[in-house]
Amino acid sequence: MVRFTPDFLDELKARLRPSDVIGRYVKLKKQGNEWAGLSPFNQEKTPSFFVNDQKGFYHCFSTGKHGDVISFLQETQRLTFYEAVERLAEEAGLPLPVETPVEAARAEKAKGLAEACGAAAKFFANMLHRSDGLGAMDYLRGREVTDAQIEQFQIGYSPGGRNVLKDYLINQGFTDEVLIEAGLVIKPDDGSASYDRFRNRIMFPIFGARDRVIAFGGRALDPNARAKYLNSPETPLFHKGSVLYNFTAARMAAAEDKAPLIVCEGYMDVIALWGAGIRRAVAPLGTALTEDQIALLWRASDEPVLCFDGDKAGIGAAYRSIDRALPLLKPGKSLNFAFLPHGQDPDDLVRSEGAGAMNEVLENARPLVDVLWEREITTRSLETPERRAALRAHMRDLVKAITDKDVRGAYGEELSQRLSAQFKPAPRGDYNRGEQKRFTPKPQGSRGGGRKSGQGFRFADAPRPTPGLKGPSQWVREATLLLAAINHPALIERHENAFFGLELVDSDLKLLLAEVLTAISTDPALDSAGLKSHLSQTGAARSLERIVKDSQLSKHKFLRPDTEIDEVEQGFVNALAHHLFESTHKQEVARSASQIFTDGDDAWKAATAAREELINSSKGSGEDTADGGSSGGLVDALERMKQTVEKKFGR
Repeated sequence: MVRFTPDFLDELKARLRPSDVIGRYVKLKKQGNEWAGLSPFNQEKTPSFFVNDQKGFYHCFSTGKHGDVISFLQETQRLTFYEAVERLAEEAGLPLPVETPVEAARAEKAKGLAEACGAAAKFFANMLHRSDGLGAMDYLRGREVTDAQIEQFQIGYSPGGRNVLKDYLINQGFTDEVLIEAGLVIKPDDGSASYDRFRNRIMFPIFGARDRVIAFGGRALDPNARAKYLNSPETPLFHKGSVLYNFTAARMAAAEDKAPLIVCEGYMDVIALWGAGIRRAVAPLGTALTEDQIALLWRASDEPVLCFDGDKAGIGAAYRSIDRALPLLKPGKSLNFAFLPHGQDPDDLVRSEGAGAMNEVLENARPLVDVLWEREITTRSLETPERRAALRAHMRDLVKAITDKDVRGAYGEELSQRLSAQFKPAPRGDYNRGEQKRFTPKPQGSRGGGRKSGQGFRFADAPRPTPGLKGPSQWVREATLLLAAINHPALIERHENAFFGLELVDSDLKLLLAEVLTAISTDPALDSAGLKSHLSQTGAARSLERIVKDSQLSKHKFLRPDTEIDEVEQGFVNALAHHLFESTHKQEVARSASQIFTDGDDAWKAATAAREELINSSKGSGEDTADGGSSGGLVDALERMKQTVEKKFGR
């Protein structure tokens, strides 16, 4: 039978959340910092069964049963200890240990390494309070570190001698080989005698899963030291990318405070926050957060707060954390970001302004999606359509990197909405904004073609709509554009700006458009069948069914699913032009005409009269101002508008 070492069992339980495992057998509901449900051990109507992820156990008040995920499977599924561990290890992706003499020897060696690290921690703590440690104590006092903080974090001092720690531990019965493998001493490549790794440094013990010392961090007191901070090397006990400084104590404090974990940059930040009463802080060990460390954070806190300096370097570190976390996001699991005043870290802030200032920074923490959005729109130029299109493409790539389907869909929708709002066209025809107009007045006699009126103005040619779509209703115009995209999703990539800037009046079609764009942003490879399948499961399902079955829309070849994309695109472009003309161009003509002929307080009256004249003249003449020869018709309409305005206002 395989022997499971305490290290293996600790690692197994650290990789799994009790609520996830137990939640497959008991219906759990979030209740404060715990999960509650009906007891699986007896019949009851009121929940008395609770699961605590931070502390890693369950407790049943009705029966008094208490345990971890292993004992839960043993109790409820009637598994042996080995069977329960085997099932959980498979779920956690953790290979089962192989019972061999080599493995047994390795487990025994790990025990010896932990004992050596524990003995070294006691040695360093004692040295801090001796005459050798006066310089280290002076430094700590200068940083306002109290005796309580020193005791809580077991801070110590490593003397400057070459073999002080080594000689002490050898006298305690540890071998040179164990000290080398524990990372406490260094063995030179040239074969000369080993020597202490940490010399003349303030020592910060690093604790593992069972509150045993597994490594150290050392802060140099010599300003000329090659490395200001020095960590233990990778050892059988210590894997830097999988450990967070102060994690066990911070996890307990977060559970008690019902508040998220705080991730700081270094040891002194964690210690300073603890002294200020904020005891749920952790720190990575000199590197950016790894995937393993993020997973470790999420086992204790759904949305931990990453705390960064507000300067360029701090913001850059935050951005790198986003890239690392984005693929790992899960429902309910994310990161928040708190930015400190420029040039300050948590230690500086609490010492200069107190815990209140730090709490205010934490209260203003921003969600990951906000910081991601800010990064993308502030770190690039977006003046041209091509650059905005590149931003959209990059956003799609970021969304595709999220592995969880539900979170990927939510991010696709959120970023799509933000892009649409960010680049929504300003109201057309607003001359005070200096926008490009849909008509171009030119002095009489100027070159440039086009039919001239007697008053010396001409209009640029109006968009030419599809001949078969003359005079459709508003709903048909809008549904035409959507059906073309749904039957041919590739059209959206070809005319991305047009679709994202499309303004629809019908509320049902507006919802359908949002769902289409969200789906395509999330999965650009969707074909028509896949898109329709997705839409049929959304709130826009009825609108989808209506436009797919509409008899008027089905008459047009370019709206059929089997039409070639180039023919579809030609029909879409014409339909879009017609829609834009009907929905915006006529109003612009009327507004612009009123601005040409009037000013002052009578402008709004002239605009009303001009608009009425345009509508009445179109109805009375039977003209379709959107057909191919409409340029001259618009000029005639402008002339009639001018006459109407002059008649009504004596101009």
